[in-house]
Amino acid sequence: VERFLEFAEQVKNPPKGAADGAAAGGAQGGKDAWRNGNYVERLHHALINGIDKFINEDVEEARADLKLPLVVIEGPLMQGMGIIGDLFGAGKMFLPQVIKSARVMKKAVAYLTPFMEEEKRAAALAAGEDPDQPKYNGVVLMATVKGDVHDIGKNIVGVVLGCNNFKVVDMGVMVPCDKILERAMQEKVDVIGLSGLITPSLDEMVYVAEQMQARGMKMPLMIGGATTSKRHTAVKITTKYDGGVIHVLDASRSCTVVSAVMSTEKRTYLDDIQDEYTELRDEYYSTLVDKKWKTLEQAQKLKPELDWSIVPPKPKFIGNLLLKDHSITEIVEYIDWTPFFQVYQLRGKYPNRDYPNIFRDDRVGAEAKKLFAEAKEMLEWVVKENILQASGVV
Repeated sequence: VERFLEFAEQVKNPPKGAADGAAAGGAQGGKDAWRNGNYVERLHHALINGIDKFINEDVEEARADLKLPLVVIEGPLMQGMGIIGDLFGAGKMFLPQVIKSARVMKKAVAYLTPFMEEEKRAAALAAGEDPDQPKYNGVVLMATVKGDVHDIGKNIVGVVLGCNNFKVVDMGVMVPCDKILERAMQEKVDVIGLSGLITPSLDEMVYVAEQMQARGMKMPLMIGGATTSKRHTAVKITTKYDGGVIHVLDASRSCTVVSAVMSTEKRTYLDDIQDEYTELRDEYYSTLVDKKWKTLEQAQKLKPELDWSIVPPKPKFIGNLLLKDHSITEIVEYIDWTPFFQVYQLRGKYPNRDYPNIFRDDRVGAEAKKLFAEAKEMLEWVVKENILQASGVV
């Protein structure tokens, strides 16, 4: 998805020599006026708007001022991601924008990583320890669950924990439950962290918690990702696993959570979390309205009435029909755009939930129109350049 977004942006707004020259000459008026702010303001603007053009130089300026690269991550960068999380949660920012922001954050962290590795090595040497045989405060396994490929947040958590002397076993993306749990037992991890961005990942996290309970595992389970929430964790996941489940709002808080569950106060901390989640569950269930079900007799009276005397028309052909190089333009007219908007988590409120009524929704209508226009523009380009040929067998 990230590559598609980047490619679409390049097609829509191809780079111009004059614009590049103006940017290279320094901050100008107009669209680059934000370059006149301090590095914190510039970093926030770049993250929120998904602009990675100047990110390395702004991160370097922050590193030179704050001295420690980890402080840059936990300070202005995580503050910017916090703003993005708030906007996303309030429905003022949507998945396509969050993906672009995550790409900028990934680039910023990648720039800082070599500096943090060098600091860690220097600290080990200063303490008279072998930098190639570090002593860890604990072992944390991180994985993006099966069916999900988003790992920006997980990677940032890994960096933060690594800089606080925790060993991080990163299993990557789309990791099946069995592999996660088997690796956790092999590595004798202290904490498991699950990450995911898309909605189906929530169900997979519930399944992992169930399997952990079935196997009698005891290590705490951390839950994180854009679609996760404290309430979902309390209602759906905590009830499935007795070893302790903690929703981590953002990467900057991961170290605090891991340190708490590794301390002598672990039981007290988990009990406090459990009490808080119990209140959230009770509050959630109290808001549910009882459904009014029909009786079997009432449902049977609503059965469809079919006229079996009507003979269906004779088919135009029998066997297989080859449709070769069919018109893309005609196919576009039959696209069901509702799943398209759902993938980007643009959901209007009834009766404006589906396409085309979603355009009238007060909350997501404007963003849906923008995304729809960009998609149509890309489809027109596909047709014009003859990028795809549609063929099929009926």
